[in-house]
Amino acid sequence: MKLRKFLLLLFFVLFASLTFAQSSAELKRKKEAIQREIELLQKNLNRTANSKKLTLNQINALNTKIKLMQDKIGVINSEIKNLDNQIHENTNTVITLKGQLSQLKKEYAAMIRFAQRNKNAYEKMMFVFAAKDFNQAYKRIKYLQQFGQYRKKQAGYIQGTQKDINHKIVILDKNLKEKSSLLQEQENEKDKLGKNKTEQSAVLNKFSKQESKFRQDIATRKKQQAQLDRSIRTAIAREIELERKRAEEAARAAARAAAAAAAKAAAIAAAKAKAENRPAPAAPAPVAAAVPKANSSGYLAATPEAAKLSAAFESNRGSLPWPVTSGTITEHFGKHKLGQANYDNAGVSIQTAEGAGVRAVFNGKVTKVGNALGRYYVLIKHGQFFTVYQNLRSVSVSAGDEVSTKQNIGSVATEGDVPQLQFQIYRGTAAQNPEAWIAK
Repeated sequence: MKLRKFLLLLFFVLFASLTFAQSSAELKRKKEAIQREIELLQKNLNRTANSKKLTLNQINALNTKIKLMQDKIGVINSEIKNLDNQIHENTNTVITLKGQLSQLKKEYAAMIRFAQRNKNAYEKMMFVFAAKDFNQAYKRIKYLQQFGQYRKKQAGYIQGTQKDINHKIVILDKNLKEKSSLLQEQENEKDKLGKNKTEQSAVLNKFSKQESKFRQDIATRKKQQAQLDRSIRTAIAREIELERKRAEEAARAAARAAAAAAAKAAAIAAAKAKAENRPAPAAPAPVAAAVPKANSSGYLAATPEAAKLSAAFESNRGSLPWPVTSGTITEHFGKHKLGQANYDNAGVSIQTAEGAGVRAVFNGKVTKVGNALGRYYVLIKHGQFFTVYQNLRSVSVSAGDEVSTKQNIGSVATEGDVPQLQFQIYRGTAAQNPEAWIAK
């Protein structure tokens, strides 16, 4: 019974250690990923540090960096909490093991005293011969044999328990050192965060002094962006119209084929009726063309291939790869307000490394490669879905090309000295929030 309790305790200790190790490793990976994003933003901010002109990209980058630093401190807090739990569990385990060790030693001491009293062969023989009958004598012989084996096992349990205690004490010491290191890291990050908030205050103060001019810059930029977004929606609407015409023509062709087949069948039936001197059957009613509903992006999934591609794209919602291998979203989807300036983002703005490659997030067909404001954009169709990649310095695909997931389609350009990609997703002409589609 004691052995089973000991093994059960050991199992829970090992399981808790494994769970902690997995959680700790996951938090460490998350912290490292956040740090890479912070470093990328800082690199881009350093590039614009000497510029006297304040830009929206700078403000977004600084705000995002502060948010990431707060997230990093949150991850460190989680690491410290995990360590506190582990220290508490290990301390309780050491106390439990020490209690078991004390009990094992008491039992072992009692066995030693018994062995001392019956240490010579004569006393053992007398113990056996004092039995009432042969069966009892046999049981006493087996008892003496098992007693010796059990004593050896108890010695082994004592050594094993002592070893486990020493191991747990080493882990506790390591946990305490890790906690001390994390507390120091936490203080350093809080210090950095304070400095960045001071910088943010200075930037916002600068913005308030230049707000009138800044609003004009935002208005100009967003007007250009709105024109580009309209041209993209127009291109998508054109694709829907082309698919509508194809669907209607396919429906008419199917109707003509059905009518021809019905007419042929009617002619054969009439000839057979004439040969049998029967009245000719009534002519079949004309077959109407099954035209798809108008004003619907469903035309884009009218064919089995397009429907399958649409379904595959939708089934990957939340797990599509990012359009760049590394980057940070600095402006989210939807409406935004900065000071008195209001503007809308039909996608997300992703700051990345200079000259970073841009890749397709899913299999599809390039519908359009355009040029706006000296930069390129690429529109890719995935059944009834479209992905848009704006602000490209160069492109490596052409309209009509079939692309695969993660295939390179170009490289990102700089916008206001910052490498930034504007990424959008549409279902038909309706803009979607890309953050709901790409992997976290």
